[in-house]
Amino acid sequence: MKKLLIFIFILVPFNSFALEKQTTFSHDLFKKAQSDGKVIIVSSWIKYCYSCASQMKVLNKAKKEFSNVEYLTFDVTNKEISNFFDVQYQSTLLIFKNNKEVYRSIGETSKEEIYEAINSVI
Repeated sequence: MKKLLIFIFILVPFNSFALEKQTTFSHDLFKKAQSDGKVIIVSSWIKYCYSCASQMKVLNKAKKEFSNVEYLTFDVTNKEISNFFDVQYQSTLLIFKNNKEVYRSIGETSKEEIYEAINSVI
């Protein structure tokens, strides 16, 4: 019984991280943001990934603090989008400015580092 409770205790938090994630990327949204001159932040995730959920929490806060920035996310198992960005790993963070990729990191979850990267291109 104790093992079952431990299993449930571990499974529930990871499952809740998975529920927060959804793909918001589309080629149309990406092209529109580029033509509007926005800074574009793209992050990849995969179900049950703790670092993805941590990164997403920071990006959700950043949405409220940085204007003229478009935030897009995608499931890294979507090969069409992964290949488009040449992304092979979850929690990859990309920043685009003036239609060029200006920043790329893998597994970055630090609010300070992510905010510094955003501030460096705004």
